[in-house]
Amino acid sequence: MFSKVLAVFNRPPADSVAKNFPFLGSAWPVTILLLLYMLFVLNYGKKFMEHRQPYEIKKIVIVYNFFQVIYNGVMFGIMFYYFFIDRVYPLDCLATLPMDDPKKNIERVISYIYFINKIIDLLDTIFFVLRKSYKQITFLHVYHHAFMVFAIYWVVRFNGFGGQFFTMALANTFVHIVMYFYYMISAIYTGIKRSLWWKKYITKIQIIQFVSVSLHSVYILVFNPKCEFPVALHFLILAQCVIFITMFSNFYMKTYVKPQHQKQQ
Repeated sequence: MFSKVLAVFNRPPADSVAKNFPFLGSAWPVTILLLLYMLFVLNYGKKFMEHRQPYEIKKIVIVYNFFQVIYNGVMFGIMFYYFFIDRVYPLDCLATLPMDDPKKNIERVISYIYFINKIIDLLDTIFFVLRKSYKQITFLHVYHHAFMVFAIYWVVRFNGFGGQFFTMALANTFVHIVMYFYYMISAIYTGIKRSLWWKKYITKIQIIQFVSVSLHSVYILVFNPKCEFPVALHFLILAQCVIFITMFSNFYMKTYVKPQHQKQQ
């Protein structure tokens, strides 16, 4: 059994070029990174902070959020261009480009910088621990961050770069532009955090993101069943969208709807 697991971990990537990218040549770096992340944010980080005051890292957080706004903004602009203007993929079938396609390297680079951004996203939770903001370390938060890194790695390993997942990446980068801009403003102007009326709409946008991505996969499955993008991966997208829609909707109800309802009683 263990030998079979090792065989999967050492399996050559679907795209041989992937082995040249850091974190994509083997499953071990990503697996170890996520294990360390989980151990720190769920256990050892809290023990480390137990007898310490929250670290004053406001300036670091502001710079980090500004960096994320720029990073996601650049990614969104690039993907929007290749998605809707250059039309690298037909919208009714986003199959991974052939190895000899002249734009294959563009697909690889876009996919990789998005993957690296998901690793950078893990710093969100590290900052929560160092500031002792434990209430923000929810199951939804940790699952979402860890899953994105893990899933992207294995999709690239077994299917290659790009394809249908660009739909998710495009929507996700837009959401993150809005989200990190909110975090940046609320970190700079701490006193107005509660008055930023559009905070709840970030969660709504996140829900809309997963609904739109799932509908796109359903559209392709129904109206273009001959599309070469693997059906199993369409169902993976749909399953995760359902999970995220459920969790984000539950978060929205608990955070915004129920408190408002209780105030009115």
